[in-house]
Amino acid sequence: MDAALSDIAERIRAAAAARQPLRIAGGGSKAFYGEPTTAGEPLFTAPLQGIVSYEPSELVVTVRAGTPLAQLEALLAEQGQCLPFEPPHFGGGATVGGMVAAGLSGPARASAGSLRDYVLGATVVNGRGEVLVFGGQVMKNVAGYDVSRLMPGALGTLGLIAQVSLKVLPVAPAEATLRFEMSQAQALEQLHAWGGQPLPLNASAWVDDKGTECLYLRLRGAVAAVDAACQRLGGERQADVASDWSASRDLALPWFAERGERDLWRLSLPQTAPVLALPEAPYVEWHGAQRWVRAASAEGEALRRAARAVGGNATLFIAGTAGGAERGGRFEPLPAPLLRIHQALKREFDPAGILNPGRLYPDL
Repeated sequence: MDAALSDIAERIRAAAAARQPLRIAGGGSKAFYGEPTTAGEPLFTAPLQGIVSYEPSELVVTVRAGTPLAQLEALLAEQGQCLPFEPPHFGGGATVGGMVAAGLSGPARASAGSLRDYVLGATVVNGRGEVLVFGGQVMKNVAGYDVSRLMPGALGTLGLIAQVSLKVLPVAPAEATLRFEMSQAQALEQLHAWGGQPLPLNASAWVDDKGTECLYLRLRGAVAAVDAACQRLGGERQADVASDWSASRDLALPWFAERGERDLWRLSLPQTAPVLALPEAPYVEWHGAQRWVRAASAEGEALRRAARAVGGNATLFIAGTAGGAERGGRFEPLPAPLLRIHQALKREFDPAGILNPGRLYPDL
């Protein structure tokens, strides 16, 4: 164990003995996400930096948690590889540990899979200050419970992620973005039809841009497959839109900037969910499975009911500036049986309850 990891483990052991909460802090790019809490002294992951190993031919990289996400992506790009799930940055300070802890994926999620699908192994410091190693560097290393995949989305409540091994993939040889003017209902119907065909669909985004309703469809794959799909699907082929997809990934498009003091809600739905009755037209991604909604504070419960009615859920992703930051209940409330499982996991990994208390749910 190196000095930086040893120091962090000792800090956690001392905090557990004193029942002193700790607030795990990476680059701070996702500090807005999850329940608002300032409990605990900050425990920074910055000392844990660097690429531990990278085998381009094996499509595996092992990296320490405090490493800037941009640094990892630049290294992969040099070898013509990438993180297919397109993790959001939300600013220049994003780190690998924060990426995994938040568990968020970008525009390609519907076709490439989620961040959790690419986690092969992890080194975690639990609430007892024990350094635990789960998984490995190949899929077949997993035996029994795949504990490393509990970490994505746990927001540091089960342990400090010190190191992670990730599967990576080659960058697609070809890419194209097509634009279609159509309503939300038409876009959803068309996406469902295309989804049943052998097309290199990679990402989609539907938006009502000041009265012009447009579907943007990104294709990725072999050159011949992308060219054939463009000819078959029609639409207007777009040029120089890479920055627009990055802005979509980071919620930096004008549609998001125009939110003002309203809350930003994320609706996670079945892809086949119809157009919902919402305060306004949403920004639709993942072929219909992710819908962003700008709403006033009083409209939150109605959004949750609408999502539940079609088998989905709603998350208060970014609270508005008009008092929203003080409200709890960012995530969909858990059913009692599932809450008991979460509580049992928390007790097992962090018996003193000192790691990011209240960040995921107020009572965890």
